[in-house]
This record gives sequence, C-alpha cells and structure tokens, in this order.
Amino acid sequence: MAGTKIAVYPGTFDPVTFGHIDVIKRASRIFEKVVVAVAHNRSKGTLFSVEERVAMLRDAVKEIPNVSVDDFDGLVVEYVRKAGSNVMVRGLRMLSDFEYEFQMALTNRKLAGGIETIFMMPHEDYSYVSSKLIKEAAGLGAMVGELVPEKVQEALRKKIGPKK
Repeated sequence: MAGTKIAVYPGTFDPVTFGHIDVIKRASRIFEKVVVAVAHNRSKGTLFSVEERVAMLRDAVKEIPNVSVDDFDGLVVEYVRKAGSNVMVRGLRMLSDFEYEFQMALTNRKLAGGIETIFMMPHEDYSYVSSKLIKEAAGLGAMVGELVPEKVQEALRKKIGPKK
C-alpha cells in the first residue's frame, strides 16, 4: 500500500515526555520513517514556543535514525499527505483519552478517507504521564526528571520553576 512506510505522529508536545518518546520508539520499529509533527495549535495556549518544542523533540530523538521532527499549522490530515504518508500515529495513555482520540480519528476519516489512524499505548510506566501534569508539578517545584528528558526538565525549571 502506498504511503505506509512513513508514519506521522502529530501532537502539541508541550513539553515532550518519556511517554511520547516511548510511542515514537515503538512507531520507529514498525515504520521505515516516523515524522514527529509539532502542531502550532494556538488554541491550547502552549508554555513553549513551536521552536522550543521542536528543539526539545529533536534533542530527545536524535539517537533514533529513522525519526525526524517538523512543525505544521493547519489541518493535520493535510500535513500527513504533504509528508507523503497515509498513516497517523496517536498515543493513548488511559481510557479517558480514547473518547477524544476516537472522535478526532473519525473526523479525520471524514476529511481525508485515505488516511488511517493507528493508536499506540506507551509503556505502562508512562501511562499516567501528561504534559499538563508535568507542567503543574514542575511549577510547584517538583523534580520531573523521571518523566521527561533532562533538557526538558531544565527548560521547565527556567520557564516556570518556583521563584526563590
């Protein structure tokens, strides 16, 4: 089937977590190429700029040779097509993610019937980890190094760490 050798893993990644990285690694073992696509997503009010999120992701996946990082603005299905793919990877942590992801997958199918969505679960060690939770914990002074790469923890500390 044309296009199935490349998968696109879109998301906000604000910031990237070890759960995201686990999904990226799993996808990289299935597909010849994985494009991690950072959404501009102005409606989410991100902590980090697109450039910062792309840089953190590039650093986090630099050891995975068949993974690249890009950013996009607009409809994800249009980006998937532009990337030469027909497969979108989405991570599911908990059952609570499923309803939203299912709704989004069905909407994307209506918009672009030739694009398939594949759901992947991160390792159970990261199934509870969310970027929102990490930002909240880091803002209260928690060390989140077991949940995010070291450079991400440093960036969080600089941006929202507790004021002394």
